[in-house]
Amino acid sequence: MLPNVYKGGKIRSMKTWLRRFVIAAVFVLPASVLWAVDEANEAVVTCKAYVIPCEGLIDDGLAKSIERRTQTAIHDGAKYVIYEIDTLGGLVQSAVNISDYLILDAGKQVHTVAYVTKKAISAGAMISVACQDVVMREHTTLGDCAPIQMGGKLEGVEREKMESFIRGKFAAAAEANHYPTALLEAMVTMQREVYKVPNKQSGKDEYFETSDLPKDANVYDVGGKELIVKDSELLTLTASQAYEYGIAREVVRSRQGVLDFLAERDGVVFSGSPVVLGLSWSEVMVRWLNHPSVMGILVMIALLGVYIEFHSPGVGLPGLVALICFVIIIGSKYLVGLANWVEVALFVVGVLLLLVEVFILPGFGIAGGLGIICVLAGLFGMLIKNPPDTVPWPSSTFDWESFTNGVLGLSLGFGGFLIAAWLLARYLPRLEFLSGLHLIPTAAKNGNEFEVSMTAPPASDLSEVSVGQAGEVVSKLRPTGKVRFGDAIVDCVAQAEFLDKGSSVKIIRIQGNRVVVKKIQEHK
Repeated sequence: MLPNVYKGGKIRSMKTWLRRFVIAAVFVLPASVLWAVDEANEAVVTCKAYVIPCEGLIDDGLAKSIERRTQTAIHDGAKYVIYEIDTLGGLVQSAVNISDYLILDAGKQVHTVAYVTKKAISAGAMISVACQDVVMREHTTLGDCAPIQMGGKLEGVEREKMESFIRGKFAAAAEANHYPTALLEAMVTMQREVYKVPNKQSGKDEYFETSDLPKDANVYDVGGKELIVKDSELLTLTASQAYEYGIAREVVRSRQGVLDFLAERDGVVFSGSPVVLGLSWSEVMVRWLNHPSVMGILVMIALLGVYIEFHSPGVGLPGLVALICFVIIIGSKYLVGLANWVEVALFVVGVLLLLVEVFILPGFGIAGGLGIICVLAGLFGMLIKNPPDTVPWPSSTFDWESFTNGVLGLSLGFGGFLIAAWLLARYLPRLEFLSGLHLIPTAAKNGNEFEVSMTAPPASDLSEVSVGQAGEVVSKLRPTGKVRFGDAIVDCVAQAEFLDKGSSVKIIRIQGNRVVVKKIQEHK
């Protein structure tokens, strides 16, 4: 038998105490186990990762695309967004826009990681360090962000002005994401020596420019400093160097290596494979259309269409092609933010004024002049990103960079147009397989009927008419219409006036297949 226990004036048997212990163990122990399991589950976070490739030229189209894809990932519940970087750089202003977005917006909503898959040079380096983590694939490179200018050379104050701004962006990224500031700034500017100095108290290496070297020997091992960047070079790092200097958090072999590193460091579990958000077909097309070479071709085709249309009375295929090209040019500029509604409206108004001048008002006067001014103002404004309430004039080095690229595209297009227009004016009337593109005189049948052929080439194109020859208007010239010269009917353009049927005219100019006539004044 179990002995009795005296407590508080009451005698309780050991059986009672044993019974209570068993009951407590049955109910309390499972609850404790469940609580411990819940705590363990809370410590392991399950999350989603998204991958956004950033490849090729850094331009306005890519900047807009990165913002769109990042917002899509955040909306879908992403906790980590991995930007796969492979680029030699691009437009400085576009890189600045991406960097600002990653630091000031995206980085406050999601964990951003730059994964350098091959190279992150120039603007690519700026984008990479704007992310909270940089992870590099083995044998990749990062750095060399000195600004350059197309068609010119940056020197003196202009170079320092641009470099100072970019250094500020790198310093902001270093401060936000805890990278060595001196090393990041050495990627932008030469003539800066950077030393690695061990910190005795923390046991970590720190980086200083020559002018900022520490002197406190109790805190820093000043005598053990090591030169990392010479004053004659821009800093470009391999993956192993970037890891050693504290810029790259890790060096991996693949995308899965990035996920494994983040999972181990942050104590997270990634659910399933990461979602890859690539460029949409429309973004690819817009980026392609805004390339200076492609833009130059579009401008050339549009101007050629207008040229041929003005030399061929009536509205036909060349005019339609020109209209399509102008719509593509304006639309692509609008989608990347270069064209605002004011500039689009100016361009459209200019085109409408030119159409009024050609088809309604005789000659070339106020409407035509205003139309040209509006068209040029609209195109000029689309070369610079500006709000609708400001004058589109380059105000910074980066605006001049964007403006220069736009002018390059327009210049290529205009130069190509001049050459092509000269060739068309000289050889188009002689090329039979292109005869359908220009209007031709028509031969008369018996009586008063005339057979008009707009496509079939005549036996002799304009040999039946010549400058100074007189004729009679057979359909109203507004300002285009038909005029009979002997046995031939020719599509003509009246100069500076509308002419009614039956008016007497004479040819004052023949340009290619464009015949210009003027009314013969009757003398009393």
